[in-house]
Amino acid sequence: MEPEQLVIRRAIDGDEGALRTLWTRHAPHIDAVVRRLVGDPDTAADVAQEVWIQIFRALPSYRGDSQFGTWAHRIAVNRTLNALRQTKRIAMRETAIEDDSASVDHDSERAILAASIEDAARQLSPGARAVFMLHDVEGYTHEEIAQELGITSGGSKSQLFKARAKLRRLLAHVIDGPSRPDARHATPVS
Repeated sequence: MEPEQLVIRRAIDGDEGALRTLWTRHAPHIDAVVRRLVGDPDTAADVAQEVWIQIFRALPSYRGDSQFGTWAHRIAVNRTLNALRQTKRIAMRETAIEDDSASVDHDSERAILAASIEDAARQLSPGARAVFMLHDVEGYTHEEIAQELGITSGGSKSQLFKARAKLRRLLAHVIDGPSRPDARHATPVS
């Protein structure tokens, strides 16, 4: 059995046989770590593949301060946790989308409100509508919107301010309710 430092050196130099040897020696431990952290076997297999890609990419930075198995283990844990965080963020977005759009509420007041908001948004200028949707609906930052739309961050903020002001005017009847003609001129009864 070839000493590990020699195998590592050959692997860094691009020797596929050496890479395969490192994988053969350490895959059972690394894959087990990933499976324990992930839980789902299919997802764990995908994450383990990404872990091994990361290990092989990082191989030139291996300095030998610790054993290769310890170093690879650290990469496996970090990469797996990152994958889990990403999966959680995606799941949260999907859940939020499903909660908002998948549940059909047949309540006529909600339908009227939704239609009123859609009508009001259609009345915004294309720039204001784009900024409003990206910022208030999609959650983009002004910097991201500026980059996406080719405008400045200040331009994005200005468009959002204008969009919100116009939406307030257009939706005042929905927010405040119908105005009663006699309410303005009512006098207190003594």
